[in-house]
Amino acid sequence: MRSLTRLAGATALAAATLTAAAAAFAGPAGATVSQPRYPGFPGARHAVFVQTDNLAGNQVVAYHRAPDGTLTQAATYATGGLGGQLSGSVVDHLASQGSLSYDPAQATLFAVNAGSNTVSVFGVRGDRLALRQVIPSGGQFPVSVATRGDLVYVANAENGGSVQGYRVFGGRLAPIPGSNRALGLNPAATPQFTNTPGQVAFSPDGQQLIVTTKANGNDIDVFGVGFDGRLSAAPVVNSEPGTVPFAISFDQAGHLVIAEAGTNALATFRLHGNGTVTQLDAVGTGQSATCWVAPARGYFFASNAGSANISGYSAGPAGQLTLIGATGTDPGTVDASASHNGRFLYVQTGGNGIIDEFAIGAGGTLSSLGSVTVPNAAGGEGIVAH
Repeated sequence: MRSLTRLAGATALAAATLTAAAAAFAGPAGATVSQPRYPGFPGARHAVFVQTDNLAGNQVVAYHRAPDGTLTQAATYATGGLGGQLSGSVVDHLASQGSLSYDPAQATLFAVNAGSNTVSVFGVRGDRLALRQVIPSGGQFPVSVATRGDLVYVANAENGGSVQGYRVFGGRLAPIPGSNRALGLNPAATPQFTNTPGQVAFSPDGQQLIVTTKANGNDIDVFGVGFDGRLSAAPVVNSEPGTVPFAISFDQAGHLVIAEAGTNALATFRLHGNGTVTQLDAVGTGQSATCWVAPARGYFFASNAGSANISGYSAGPAGQLTLIGATGTDPGTVDASASHNGRFLYVQTGGNGIIDEFAIGAGGTLSSLGSVTVPNAAGGEGIVAH
């Protein structure tokens, strides 16, 4: 049985309590970097942000997106933390999806610093960033961050895995006391990059938090989210033997969509209120190392790291999937993100740290627009387009 932390008693968290909690959680001197507030930040416009995950110093590289979808580098921003690399990984140092996450309502970008066990918080204006905070992740080797309203949860990969909750307060993160939950994975399982959490994500209604465990259980874990932002004491564990559930998304009808690395397939599920899931469809890519998935207005694009290509799918209202075909990319196809209008797809390739640019056409077909090389980003993961 998994060992999980107990759910602390539910308490309402006032703003003053959150501020005090953040100070208490700051850790060693210098762990939290506080800067003046940046009021009036309207959020990302015509921008793509890419995380380098560089071991010598993590950075977010900002790109301006032209009307034709092509990218031009705008600036590079230090996160104030270090990138990390899981043992066994080559083109995907974090072996996760969602290591860079954007909240348009808060005009805030969150980046994990796996090598220094911290999370960076940026204010966003167009394609410009301003570092607001660097805060401990509540565990070791953070790999994924999810945001919903004023709630943020971070998944930590090492020491059996854990998730840590925060409130967004004044454009910064304040840890929620009693919100940390151990995932109870086997910390000795190898290779490390296939036996750590794949992603943390909120359900569309924000009432559930989903974590994929990859080969360390082959489970889809579903926590309930309480009114105070804390999670249920233990998750509902949905076992999916042999599938290696990795990346998480949702279709337009609210069905759970999982990229399965073990079967090289995309699968859809009905997510029930009690935390259980029922599979609706599963369609293979016919490719190798299918790990990531990006939605784009009724289509899904699954990244195949071992085949250097991306597979397109159309999604029906009942969760059914139809494979469109595969489009070649640069080596080491990893994370991807579509522009908000669904016209463009940006694919991160970890072999040489390149972003491939595509236009999304009728029927979900992809047309190459070119590519840009991200400085010092080989093996990096984390991309957000808006």
